[in-house]
Amino acid sequence: MLARPANDGQPWTREQLILAFELYCRIPFQRTKATDSRVKELALLLHRTPASVARKLGNFGAFDPQLAARSISGLTHGGKLDRAIWDEFHADWNGLIVHAHDLRHKHEPLRHDDCSTGAPTGPSEKIVTAKQRLHQAFFRDAVISSYNNRCCVTGLPLVECLVAGHIVPWSVDGLRRADPTNGVCMSATFDRLFDSGLVTIEDDLTLRVSGRVRKLKDRSALEMIAARHGQKIISPARFYPDPVCLRWHRENRFDAA
Repeated sequence: MLARPANDGQPWTREQLILAFELYCRIPFQRTKATDSRVKELALLLHRTPASVARKLGNFGAFDPQLAARSISGLTHGGKLDRAIWDEFHADWNGLIVHAHDLRHKHEPLRHDDCSTGAPTGPSEKIVTAKQRLHQAFFRDAVISSYNNRCCVTGLPLVECLVAGHIVPWSVDGLRRADPTNGVCMSATFDRLFDSGLVTIEDDLTLRVSGRVRKLKDRSALEMIAARHGQKIISPARFYPDPVCLRWHRENRFDAA
C-alpha cells in the first residue's frame, strides 16, 4: 500500500490555499480534476493527493458567481479561510502572483531557468523582466482558460493563435495588468483590431466594428470583420470583462467613425 502524503487530512494552511487559488484561476474549471497534470504537480508540491487538491479547487468554485450563473455549484463545505483568500486576491491580482511565485520557490529546488531572465543583464532589469513574465504568464492562462481556449469573437479553438489582450493597457493602469477581468481572449487578428480601436465591446458583450472598417469595399474585410458588427462575443466561463474597463476602451480607443 502506498504511503499517504504527509499533509493529506491536515487543515489547509494559508500558503497552501494561495497556491491552490492561483491554480484555480489558471485552468478551466472543467479541468480541476485529480487527473489533470497541473493538479498532480501541485499535489506533489504540497504533499497532498491530487484528489485533495481537486476538491480544494472545487471549494473555490463554490464562491464563483459566474459558475453559479451557469448552474455550476462547485463544491460546498469550503472554510472561512478559503473565502478570505478568494476575497483578498480578487482585490490584489498582482499580489497573488508574487505570493504564489515566492511560495513555489520556497518548496521547489532552484531550477536552471530561474537563474536567468533573458536579455536584460543588470540586477534591476532582471527583477523587472522576471516580474513581467510572471504577470504575463498568469494573465494569459487565466484569460484564455476563461474562454475555454477559444477566440471570443470567432470561436477559433487554436491556442497557438490566441492572445490574452488587456482592455486597459498596462501603461494606463499598472494595478490591473494581471487582473483577468481586464482581459479578453481573441485571435491575433481581432486582438490587433481591438488594440487599434477598430472594434470594441459593449457592456452586454455586443461587438461593435468601426465605421472605417464597415465602409471598406474589400470583400474579405466585410465578410471577416464588418459582418460581426452587432453580434455578441462568447461569454467567458469566469472573469467577465469589467464594464469599467470596457467603457474606458470605448471612450479612449474606439474609432466609431
